[in-house]
Amino acid sequence: PKFQPQRQMIKIGVTGGIGSGKSTVCRLFSERGIPCYEADGRAKRLMNEDPALREKIIAHFGVESYTEEGLNRPYIAQLVFSDPEALATLNGLVHPAVREDFRRWATEQEAPYLLLESAILFSADFAREVDYTLAVVAPESVRLERTMHRDGASEEAVRARMAAQMGDDELMERADWVLVNLLEEDTAAEVEALDRRLRHAEPRP
Repeated sequence: PKFQPQRQMIKIGVTGGIGSGKSTVCRLFSERGIPCYEADGRAKRLMNEDPALREKIIAHFGVESYTEEGLNRPYIAQLVFSDPEALATLNGLVHPAVREDFRRWATEQEAPYLLLESAILFSADFAREVDYTLAVVAPESVRLERTMHRDGASEEAVRARMAAQMGDDELMERADWVLVNLLEEDTAAEVEALDRRLRHAEPRP
C-alpha cells in the first residue's frame, strides 16, 4: 500500500463581537476534545513573557510601559485610547508575535482540527492563518445584557465597546459559517453538528 502522508490539521477561526458568546462556543468545542488558542489572552501573556516583544514595547512607548508586576496596562491604555497611530503601532508589534506563537502552538496539537479564537480575526488579518471561519452572533440586546451582567459595566460603556468592533452584518458576510448563540442547548447542538462535519473536512486549497 502507498504511504499515506499525515492529514494536515484543519484550523478554524472563531470570532464574534463582545457578548456574542465566543468563549461559550469554544468551551463546547473543547468539551469535544478540540484545542482552542485564545488570541486575546495569549497576547496579554506575550506582552509580559516574550522578552523581544517587551523590548520593542519599551523602545516605542518608554520604560513606563512596565512595572515590577509586568505590563503597565493603565499607562498603555491611556496612550493608545485616543491615539489611533499609537494603537496601530502597538498592534504592529503584538499581532506578529501572536501569529508566530499561534503557529508554534498549532504544531504541538494532536486533534482532528483546532480553533483560533479572536475578536479581531478579520481586522488583525488572523483569518489568513486558518482554513475556515466561524462567526458567533447574537442580537444586540442579548449581547448588551450579557456584557453588562458579566463585567458590571454600564450600557453606555458596553455600547462604546461594541461601536469599536466590526458589526455582526460584516462578520456574517465574511465568515464561512455563522452560529447564532442564544440558548446554550441549541448552541451545543449546532456545535455538535459542526464538529462532526469538521472532523472530515479538507484544508482550504
